[in-house]
Parts: sequence; C-alpha cells; structure tokens
Amino acid sequence: MAAEKITAELRTEFGKGAARRIRREDKVPAVLYGHGNETVHLTLPGHETMMAIKHGGANALLELDVAGKPQLALTKQVQVDPIRRVLEHIDFVAVTKGEKVTVDVPVHLVGEAVRESLVVTDAATIQVEAEATNIPEFIEVDIEGAEIGTQILAADLALPQGTTLLTDGETLIVNISAQAAEEAEAVEAEAGVAEGGAAEVAEGGEAE
Repeated sequence: MAAEKITAELRTEFGKGAARRIRREDKVPAVLYGHGNETVHLTLPGHETMMAIKHGGANALLELDVAGKPQLALTKQVQVDPIRRVLEHIDFVAVTKGEKVTVDVPVHLVGEAVRESLVVTDAATIQVEAEATNIPEFIEVDIEGAEIGTQILAADLALPQGTTLLTDGETLIVNISAQAAEEAEAVEAEAGVAEGGAAEVAEGGEAE
C-alpha cells in the first residue's frame, strides 16, 4: 500500500466552533497519536484527504507533512457527515516503515456459487497483522461454482505474503445453503395456487 502524501497544518484552535470554521474552509480537523508522543492536532485539505482515504480504503495510509517533517499515519477512525458525505474528523495513529500493526480488513466475494443457492457472508471483516506499509485493502474470497453446503472458514482464506491471521481460524466467513431454492419452490407453489383460483373464477363467472 503506497502512502498518499498530504500536507498538514498544525492546529492551535480547538472546540466545536473552531472545527466548524475549519470545515467551512473545506478542510478537515484531525488528530495524530501513537509511539508515546503527545497528541498532535492537525488541519488537512478536505478534497485531497477525502480522495486519499477513498483510494486507501478502510486502513488508508497517509504520509503527512507536519511542519516540514514526514510522518506515516494510519487511519483509525473517520467521521463522515451522514447527509453531506464530507469528512468531519479523522483520528490517525503514527506508524513507521516495517512496523507491524493490527487491523480489520474487509472480505470481498468474487464469482458466483451454483444456481439456487443462498450466499451469506457471516463475517464482513477479519483481523490480521501486517506491515504498516503493506496492509491489504481487502481479502478476496473466490466462491465461483461453490456447491450448496460449502462453508468457508477464516483459516481457508488466502492471505498475502507477510499478513498473519489473528481472527480465530474456525470463524465462519461464508456459508452457502439451499435456502434460496426452498424459497423459489414456495413462490412457485403460491403462484400455482393463485393461478388455480383465477381459473375457477373464470369458469364460474365473477366471484360475489
């Protein structure tokens, strides 16, 4: 994962009023902590930061230029306005190149299981340990042609080199069942009953 470079400003004003003023300028208030250092309050450019986080995914890694000094920062918490969909606040943790970090990584399904099957994702994320500069954006789970009754556990997942699974290996990730086929039969049965009733009305004239 390549780190997006963002120039940050040190922030000296705090509180809700200061945060609102920052957002009106299309900027984002943020904090950076970790490595035993004091929390640093920052202001980031809104659009650039939004694009960097979208590109980096759930665990976006940024290279912040703080007062002329580069600092790798891993996104830990992002607050987004639910209506305007703009960044409201970001928490970062300082990391170093080669440092191992613990993160939750999304699971993405690819392919399609056999017909008349129901695919349920029981765990949308897994916890892994990886180098801060090499965190996988997501973990692919291939279900192409998977038969009914297939269960994929955390231990079955193919992880990138250097990534260690921390989630219990027995955790169910994907379950493929025949529930969809049963529902389809029920729908067909109901349709048949409805058609039969319509035919009786047609033969006997309008129902009272």
